[in-house]
Amino acid sequence: MKDPLSDREQRVLEAIVQSYVESAEPVGSRTIAKRFGLGVSAATIRNAMSDLEEKGYLFHPHTSAGRVPTDRAYRLYVDALMGQPRVTREEREALRGLSADGSAVTAVLRRAAEVLGVLTQELGVAVAPALDEIVLERLDLVSVTSERLLLVLALKSGVVRTIFVQVPRSVNPNAVAGIAVVLNERLAGLTLRAIRQTLPERLRDTAATPEQGELLDIFLATGDQIFDPPPDASADVVLGQTSVLAGQPEFASGDKLRELVSLTEQRDVLRRVLGLRAQTRSLTITIGGENESRELANLTLVTSPYAAGPLTGVIGVLGPTRMPYDKVVALVEHTSKMVSDLLR
Repeated sequence: MKDPLSDREQRVLEAIVQSYVESAEPVGSRTIAKRFGLGVSAATIRNAMSDLEEKGYLFHPHTSAGRVPTDRAYRLYVDALMGQPRVTREEREALRGLSADGSAVTAVLRRAAEVLGVLTQELGVAVAPALDEIVLERLDLVSVTSERLLLVLALKSGVVRTIFVQVPRSVNPNAVAGIAVVLNERLAGLTLRAIRQTLPERLRDTAATPEQGELLDIFLATGDQIFDPPPDASADVVLGQTSVLAGQPEFASGDKLRELVSLTEQRDVLRRVLGLRAQTRSLTITIGGENESRELANLTLVTSPYAAGPLTGVIGVLGPTRMPYDKVVALVEHTSKMVSDLLR
């Protein structure tokens, strides 16, 4: 670490971070002396604050006598000063009903992101799992019009996908039902990736009427598209309530609030960032300028992975760099474990 801090400087910095997180107001030496009982005078604390500012851990907002932590201060706090994160009994109870909306993956994630956001007062975020590795449980094939069939794929863990399949002419319902039986016999229990890779071999030598054979040829010719997850399906972003962030001081100005709304509405940045996070296997915290995307330069993103067999993704929170990191970390890790258990 550059410019290592003395024990006194660490205790002063920890007190400033905690005070600023609670109040969102620049912190002065008198406040630290009164509130935290560090056993030294306000003048000594003031000197330590000046040293911390020179080392890049604090800064003066405007002409205020108080100091505000920098991204570097929050990083040191998270890595070395933060207490052992714990989830309270009340928070555990609030998270216990995550499966109330049903067992589908998106329902679980949406509920988890909402509850996590309310408990942390940050924006709950999650990314849905990659569909490519999800197992096909069954499929249904229904005639919609004379030249259109509806294929319904029921995937493991409650994911359902529908695709329209074009046919050159009206097909007898019995032929449609017969092909549905064949497809279920040959493909159920496989992942979408495996189906795409082995479809010709699995449908080879199928006993079929001429009309059924015509349908099979259509599935063979378009299998790569039919059984391919839609664009960005492996990175569908699920958000909690943005309103919990809108009330925070950091978003008091119209410009900052508009930037937040744009970030949550367009979702391209979150989709890309969370998609990359889904490849990690541990809690990840990026603070302010540590984020590669400039849209996140004033925000902190805390995520933890969830997994159940081939289903993988991340869940966490997004908020201003001024956040109660110990509480957030505890809740994000606990929620990710609960989501993993529910998906299993």
